[in-house]
Amino acid sequence: MTKTNVLTLEEIQNFEGKYPKQLWYLFLVEMWERFCFYGMRGVLTIFMADQILGLSLSDKEANLKYGAIQAFVYAFTFIGGIFADKILGFKKSLLFGAIVMILGNLIIAFSPQDFFYLGITLSIIGTGFFKPNISSMVGELYKEGDSRRDAGFGLFYSGINLGALLGGAVCVYLGTSPEYGWSYAFLSAAIVMIIGLVTFIIIKKSLGPIGDSPLLNLSNSKRTLNEIAVYVGSLISIPLIFIMIKNTDYTDYFMYTIGPLAILYFIYETIKEKEIKAQKKLIAAFIFILFSVIFWAFFEQSGGSLALFAKNNLNSSLLFFEINPNIINNTSNSLFVIVFSPILGLIWLAMAKKKIEPNTVLKFGIGFLFLALSFYVFYYTRFFANLEGITSLNVFTFAYLIITFGELCLSPIGLSIMTKLSPKRLSGMMMGMWFLASAYGQYVAGLLGAGMSSPDENATLITKLHGYTEGYYQLAIYALIAGVLLIVVSPLIKKLMQEVK
Repeated sequence: MTKTNVLTLEEIQNFEGKYPKQLWYLFLVEMWERFCFYGMRGVLTIFMADQILGLSLSDKEANLKYGAIQAFVYAFTFIGGIFADKILGFKKSLLFGAIVMILGNLIIAFSPQDFFYLGITLSIIGTGFFKPNISSMVGELYKEGDSRRDAGFGLFYSGINLGALLGGAVCVYLGTSPEYGWSYAFLSAAIVMIIGLVTFIIIKKSLGPIGDSPLLNLSNSKRTLNEIAVYVGSLISIPLIFIMIKNTDYTDYFMYTIGPLAILYFIYETIKEKEIKAQKKLIAAFIFILFSVIFWAFFEQSGGSLALFAKNNLNSSLLFFEINPNIINNTSNSLFVIVFSPILGLIWLAMAKKKIEPNTVLKFGIGFLFLALSFYVFYYTRFFANLEGITSLNVFTFAYLIITFGELCLSPIGLSIMTKLSPKRLSGMMMGMWFLASAYGQYVAGLLGAGMSSPDENATLITKLHGYTEGYYQLAIYALIAGVLLIVVSPLIKKLMQEVK
């Protein structure tokens, strides 16, 4: 410790053992935020499609609005990442985001049918300022080239999924339970976010200079003026986001605009980076980002079409238990990640010792192959359906087991590789780009889900079953093509990455 009792960056990064203590603190904060996020995600589509206590939307409209909401959440992470890099710093960005998220959830909880769009708008803005910055802070706990970084992100990722597991189960249970209802689901998300905020306030001193404002060279008055401008600008955007969520046609225009602008900004920053080596690394990062759009467009059917598929077309028998199929839809992936993430980590280590561990690009490709197989199994559920169109929850859950291995080959590695390939001055922007890719994945997921849903709201369950499963078959083919392509071009991408593994 220094004389001022504040840890220096060197002291934090020179930790002994496998993990720095600050990682455990950030693990807890992220866990509660992910409870809030995945709890909300788990109930969004089924709440909007609820014809009695929800928004009474058609399946198609619910899919489109789900895609729009999730797209805006992740699009704002790109914007939040830039503001954190340039003005707020990670700590203040995270505090502001948490407060706005809490307000959004409390507003919805007060009256879900009346204030849903206003509350979800605030949640979008809050998540945008919160999400990319905590991941960037995890990256700063490690020196460049520290081989323990991947293990750290693996642990951090398990925190994400522990929160997702708890949130998915609790919010779906409360929202669909006759004894409680939707208000309790959204209230629980607000309560755990308060716990996360308090936790961060308590532990933020242990982060030392990590996440401090990048404008410390300015006078206090100038720095404060810049920060206030960010806060005010964010709040001014509320009516704009509100309108675009209510009318998904406007969402299309937004997504057609933000992507090209982000790419132009990325090109500008890449050219501005004088070192050729750094430019090549940024190009490699961009390739990962492009493929992740495809991955998330398929994977995020879980919150849209698969949620409605679980609600309408699955029985409630899992092995020897009776359970709400949407709880399985919203929690099985997280549970499988927690169980199998350390096992897969040990497999990678064992392969590394024998010098046969696949590189990051190959792992991405393998992730797509698992994704293809999982959607083939989702498609295969049609062969277990009864005459009414109700099919096996066991087969459905098995598909989630397969998709989890695909996610484990891609997502935790993706977070880590963004911090490895990005210059420090662009770490927030690149993490934001990674999440912006998720935004486009979510947006496309909504379009794909809407395309699979029956245009006839009075369609039989067997018609809906065939519509969704035929869509899953198409996704399986496209995922297979993407996986094979990645594996074929992996030597080229590896050259761009240079010494980064």
